[in-house]
Amino acid sequence: MTAAVPRSASSGDGPVLGRLVPLLAVETATTLVGAAFVEGLDRASGAPRVRWAGRQGGREHAELLAPAIDEVCGKDGLGAVRCVAVDLGPGRFTGLRVGVATAKALGQALGVGVLGVRSTDVLAWAAAEWLSGGGTVDADGGWPPVVVAVDARRGEVFTATYHLGPGVVPGHGATGAAAVRVVSPEAWAGEVEEARRRQGRVVVAGDGAVRYLERLTTTDGVQLADDPDGLPLGAPLPRALALLALDRLAAGDVPMSAAEVVPEYGREADVRVNWAQRIAPPVATAPGAGRRRAPEAEG
Repeated sequence: MTAAVPRSASSGDGPVLGRLVPLLAVETATTLVGAAFVEGLDRASGAPRVRWAGRQGGREHAELLAPAIDEVCGKDGLGAVRCVAVDLGPGRFTGLRVGVATAKALGQALGVGVLGVRSTDVLAWAAAEWLSGGGTVDADGGWPPVVVAVDARRGEVFTATYHLGPGVVPGHGATGAAAVRVVSPEAWAGEVEEARRRQGRVVVAGDGAVRYLERLTTTDGVQLADDPDGLPLGAPLPRALALLALDRLAAGDVPMSAAEVVPEYGREADVRVNWAQRIAPPVATAPGAGRRRAPEAEG
């Protein structure tokens, strides 16, 4: 698939991007597994030429990622890569381990830097593209806040609120920064409704938003962003990761060495929590008290 012109990379520092493409993006933070390959910039418009592939993988991140990379890079593309971008999370532990380990290995093998990007930033970028391209920006040119929610399992979400607009790159600088927190679906719904009351309208994105939209008391003034195919924007897409990486590089972000890259899990893995609960001393309960429900398994 070929990408549309991103909002700022096409007008960014061409020489800088020229030194960092071809670029490979690795996306495994949620159940969608895939990769994107920026083979170069169009000489006339400066727009990136992108191929990407993604599939719903459940827990088969390791089995699906390598074929996706082969598909987008083609026979000789991988050896030409000058920068690797990877979704650091938060998201699913298994997926993040696979994706970050693959990006680090590729960075070391190819001798190139690795640019880490948060999953919430990728979703915010995609929501901004939808806003700017779908005619849903306010009549006065104002942008509604974007509240991202990534399903954290265990009845929680990773959430971050972005205040975007022309020239704002999610995750870059003070204007694009957004703190990521772990909250309950009810707390997330309360934050969305509060943002709607203050601003009149709010956009939501992420698989957590898709899953828990029904927790809102009303959806008036709340819009769920769409992906490029017109479907609800649930998973961070490899294409969006690649184009955000270009925007970040054009804005001045510098790739790290492969050794410096680490996942951003956002909390302890379920296996550690379950083990801690197993070895914790028993808690006395009243006779007849019900058993505690086991925590939801993490992918």
